[in-house]
Amino acid sequence: MRDDTPVDPFAGDPSDPAAQLDPDEYDDEPLTDDERRDLVEDLEDLEVFEALLAPRGIRGLVVDCDDCREAHYFSWDLIRGNLRSLLDVGSPHVHEPAFSPDPAEYVSWDYARGFADGVLTADED
Repeated sequence: MRDDTPVDPFAGDPSDPAAQLDPDEYDDEPLTDDERRDLVEDLEDLEVFEALLAPRGIRGLVVDCDDCREAHYFSWDLIRGNLRSLLDVGSPHVHEPAFSPDPAEYVSWDYARGFADGVLTADED
């Protein structure tokens, strides 16, 4: 299997800002079987979304962040890496935000799902 996980930009950096965080404060409970199944399904959906949308110029997904009230833009590789990391270690990888993303090149998860459903339904007809 190919590892699409982006490299941690602070890997090996002694001035890593995350080094000051208490890892015990961020330990999460292990994933339940249902959560693991949902992540596997999300990875499968993501594969379909990318196959259908990347050729149309869509670079990834946009997620509205409840914490900062801003949109976060994730490339296909980055969101795939985060989902795999959640599945494997229970937390997403550290990542840098997209630099000057063009919002027209990203869609929401719901849009991607609707688009995929429409294409797959049209193919069945």
